[in-house]
Amino acid sequence: MYLIFVEIIGWIGSVLIVGAFALNALNKISSTSAFYRWANFVGGICFIINTYEHKAYPSVFVNVVWVIIAVIAISKAKKE
Repeated sequence: MYLIFVEIIGWIGSVLIVGAFALNALNKISSTSAFYRWANFVGGICFIINTYEHKAYPSVFVNVVWVIIAVIAISKAKKE
């Protein structure tokens, strides 16, 4: 049951990140929109959980950096 949960989390992360990217690339949302920033943050967290459980540590590193960038973007937006 736990592994199914980890896989579901991974798929949620995939949908959020790829979905946000696609919507941005198709000019449906801006990269400065709250949805785009939060989708990348939550998607990155989901990927961290999934890749860590699969012991894919290079992917964990990339997603930690991804989440840090998202946090910085969200923080900057809140200050503006």
